[in-house]
Amino acid sequence: MNISDIAKMAGVSPSAVSRYLNQGYLSEEKKEAIRKVIQETGYRPLVQAQILRTRKTRTIGVILPKIDSFSIGSAVAGVDSVLEPKGFQILLADTHNSPEMELKYLDLFDDQRVDGVILIGTVFTPGHLAALKKSRVPVVIVGQHLAGASCVYHDDYHAFYDITKRLLDKGCRRFGYIGALPQDKAVGQERSRAYRDALREAGLGDQAERAAVAAFTMDSGREKARELWEAYGPLDALVCATDNMAVGALQYLKSQGVRVPEEVRLTGQGASSLSGVTTPAITSIRYFYEESGANAASLLLERLENPEVPAKEIKLGYAIVERESTSASLL
Repeated sequence: MNISDIAKMAGVSPSAVSRYLNQGYLSEEKKEAIRKVIQETGYRPLVQAQILRTRKTRTIGVILPKIDSFSIGSAVAGVDSVLEPKGFQILLADTHNSPEMELKYLDLFDDQRVDGVILIGTVFTPGHLAALKKSRVPVVIVGQHLAGASCVYHDDYHAFYDITKRLLDKGCRRFGYIGALPQDKAVGQERSRAYRDALREAGLGDQAERAAVAAFTMDSGREKARELWEAYGPLDALVCATDNMAVGALQYLKSQGVRVPEEVRLTGQGASSLSGVTTPAITSIRYFYEESGANAASLLLERLENPEVPAKEIKLGYAIVERESTSASLL
């Protein structure tokens, strides 16, 4: 089967079939006639021939830090919800939280193997900035703010300022913080900066440095909670940069017989299903990850249709999901 065969069976011209396959303009009547023939015959166009003819792969590369993550999975679902109906496929590249692997995949995808890239970013080294500047395919960043680049990011600062302020309003006065590496602008810098600012404004600036840097795992959260307790405990508030860290911290507190929330209030970020099924369930910050992926895909499609369109920066909001880990009165 080829385009001419499909055209004869559908009663249209070969150029009409070509426009249909490349999502060009056609009347609804012709679209339906061609669709019906393709469905009945099981016809599939030869992808390699399309790439040679159009220089388009109809594939988008998605570079992500770890695939087994609630937030990343939600963002990828958002990306796919926009791209799949437009006839695009996505090619996932898991970097395992390695900035070096991010650079490797940026270079690999730039070799015209994809039409564009969505980078769910972690850090921006000089190498990242150079790779983004020289990229021959459009790149949209998710989860990090980079001035002058097309990006969709979250309001990390105000989210963590608000959740820290909420604990202050509940009477907490002995704080600890489990965060991420400062090289990560969103998770490492903005969230901890907000936490510190809230404490300083409350006259608790001496506690702003009661912080530990963790990996994005429960084991690391448990270990860093232990370090904070041994150095500064007992605390009555523990703010964590992610839900995984908070779940690990909760495991440590339980092992020490520390009651949550009666003796210490605990918060996370992500509002994941995991933080909702712990005992007690953990108060968390909900970001709109699926929407961030969908917005990024839409920005990328806009760039593909019009390469001259200016870069756009989209900041999304948040919601604080209060659960049992902060609900009781402290003793």
